[in-house]
Amino acid sequence: MNAEFPSREQIRERQLKQLRSLVDALLAGNRFYSDRFAKAGIDSAPDSIEAFIEDCPFTEKAECVADQEAHPPYGNNLTFPLERYTRFHQTSGSTGKPMRWLDTNDSWNWMLGNWGAVYRASGVTHADRVFFAFSFGPFLGFWTAFESALQIGCLCLPGGGLSSSMRLKNIVEQGATVLCCTPTYAIHLAEVAHRERIDLAQSKIHTIIVAGEPGGSLPATRKQISGGWNGARVFDHHGMTEVGPVTYECPEQPGILHVVETSYLTEIVDSETGEAVTPGETGELILTTLGRVGSPLLRYRTGDLVKACTEVPCRCGRRDLALDGGILGRSDDMVVVRGVNIYPGAVDQIIRRHGGVAEYQVNVTSIESMTELEVTVEPAADCDDEAALVASLRTAFQDSLALRVPVKVAERDSLPRYELKAKRWHRSA
Repeated sequence: MNAEFPSREQIRERQLKQLRSLVDALLAGNRFYSDRFAKAGIDSAPDSIEAFIEDCPFTEKAECVADQEAHPPYGNNLTFPLERYTRFHQTSGSTGKPMRWLDTNDSWNWMLGNWGAVYRASGVTHADRVFFAFSFGPFLGFWTAFESALQIGCLCLPGGGLSSSMRLKNIVEQGATVLCCTPTYAIHLAEVAHRERIDLAQSKIHTIIVAGEPGGSLPATRKQISGGWNGARVFDHHGMTEVGPVTYECPEQPGILHVVETSYLTEIVDSETGEAVTPGETGELILTTLGRVGSPLLRYRTGDLVKACTEVPCRCGRRDLALDGGILGRSDDMVVVRGVNIYPGAVDQIIRRHGGVAEYQVNVTSIESMTELEVTVEPAADCDDEAALVASLRTAFQDSLALRVPVKVAERDSLPRYELKAKRWHRSA
């Protein structure tokens, strides 16, 4: 047994202790959850995790949105008086109305600790200079990543308000060693560097920490990012504004994400039945935020589709839940085309693995209950045969998806580039 990492028994003991303390606090002061507990017949802290899962209902995103609409501006999911809260953030609203989220100092420090697990796994130390290539808007991930790096003692270099070109110049001139951004933006920065003749071989970036999209755990996307950044190691992780930083990449197995289980009670269930799936089967990730007492979520349906690794302990020695392939997709992102289930990550993997594409868009149309897919690609700068690119991509889609997918070509530099989550999929009736 590796004494460096807690055993499964130790993890479960800590989870239960935190869960009991959390439920006691919510019964005493959280209107949103005390009402839900009363309807479920819960009047005291659970004796076991199994009892909690059996008695406590799921929390749906739509319920949180409705609560904030009924009790503006922040809703009733607040455990303490408003004066205790010091931080405001909100979700992107990519699948509906943005949710507002408040945190106390204690809840905020809990999340910074979870981000610390990401940095430790990726080998970041106080000697690193971390460049944050995003504008510091209301999304939680920007701020937690920055302040957690401050706690470690890193020199933190904010890139808000700068063009891609200026960010690259700052990265090189200030000797940044770690880059934090989305997978799409890491690729875009490398393209800008090539176009403007900024030699990334002169940069000191050795680690790129990505999040916000499934691409960070896709081999083809990782290879493209690393290749564009002089062989830098890519580390994936994921989180959500409403739950905080959740996972970090296994240091020894790229593409596998470990859940910070000492902070989250985790379940993987069948999206239709709500029943637990067996290890190795794909299901929806359910999270209970054990340390975000000020604004918690219990048995929250994230919509993220994951698959648990069956190897315990992991090769790295950890016994926390490991997710094979990271976030595989979202339950609401899947489209069915002529009987074939297709997730955005699968399309991205095919295009990145193929190469020759600078950017792309996917158009999904539905006519008389028939759903069709069309891909528009912008050729890379070094592509000199667009017809061959189109023909080859059509064959790649046919081989991988067993579908004929129309492929069109867009003019150079015509498709949008993304700093935050890429919005490549467009749906129309």
